[in-house]
Amino acid sequence: MIIILKSGVSDEQIEHVIRRIEDMGLRTHLSRGTYRTIIGVIGDEARLQDAPLGAIPGVAEVIPVLPPYKLASREAHPESSVVDVAGVKIGGGYLGMIAGPCAVEGHERLDQIAGAIKAAGANLLRGGAFKPRTSPYAYQGMGEEGLKILRDVGDKHGMPVVTEVMDPRYVDLVERYADMIQIGARNMQNFSLLTEVGRTKKPVLLKRGMSATVVDLLMSAEYILSQGNPNVVLCERGIKSFDTSARNLFDVAAVPTTKGLSHLPIIVDPSHATGRPDLIPACALAGVAAGADGVHIEVHNCPEQAMSDGPQALLPEQYAKLAATIKELAKLFNKTISALTPS
Repeated sequence: MIIILKSGVSDEQIEHVIRRIEDMGLRTHLSRGTYRTIIGVIGDEARLQDAPLGAIPGVAEVIPVLPPYKLASREAHPESSVVDVAGVKIGGGYLGMIAGPCAVEGHERLDQIAGAIKAAGANLLRGGAFKPRTSPYAYQGMGEEGLKILRDVGDKHGMPVVTEVMDPRYVDLVERYADMIQIGARNMQNFSLLTEVGRTKKPVLLKRGMSATVVDLLMSAEYILSQGNPNVVLCERGIKSFDTSARNLFDVAAVPTTKGLSHLPIIVDPSHATGRPDLIPACALAGVAAGADGVHIEVHNCPEQAMSDGPQALLPEQYAKLAATIKELAKLFNKTISALTPS
């Protein structure tokens, strides 16, 4: 850590800062320049995590040398992590192909969609049993009955399943049915929920919040990692913007930025990022080209009858065309798509 002192700081103030640091068991290195005086702090920065150093008289700025997301950082884990979801690998050269409807609406429809996306090359089935909606009057999901349907259809087609949990009280319930637990954008900073999910043994799909920075996302991942669960996959799903031409702003630069800062895999969700089926293919391919470890795409066989987010879903035939192109792009970047175990 580096502490930059204010211009004109007195010797008494410098000595006070040094004593404050050394009282916490750390060493200091004083450097006096023409315009600035700097104190370098040597030792375990974790001891200073909650210390209000900026409030000490004479201190202008405190600059951490190590990132606050220690477990998620490349410094802590230089090699890219690979997350295994019931045999499907994501990260480290493996692409996750997550697809399915926004919400579980019934067994027959989900069965049809699962069969179509599996044939196209998807290796994880998604579907929401609990749905966080902006309006309290919108469809909220089928709850545990939806989880049962998702699990049954996933088993039938030999596909691992991923679904969202919204409340710490339901973590145990969702864990019983899902192979991967999703934390949605609206809950990215629900720290009680992150802590509970971190105590499970299931892989976690953590979506970036609508107004969150990349560092915010990594700090949320840190909550999960700090509880002992190392299997976290990040997801870029778009952030809020003043532009109304798409549902959100698809921040494709967040992919290489995140991969430079963290060892955790990161996938893209162009469905929520754009909200427009005509933009989904281009953004999915851009994400993979930028280094994403997978794509998360909503697919529905009759969007006009969908209970949730129908307008942004691809038809099965549209997804099949896109999946074929992603496979070709994956070859170009030496990426592998995990094959499913025959059901």
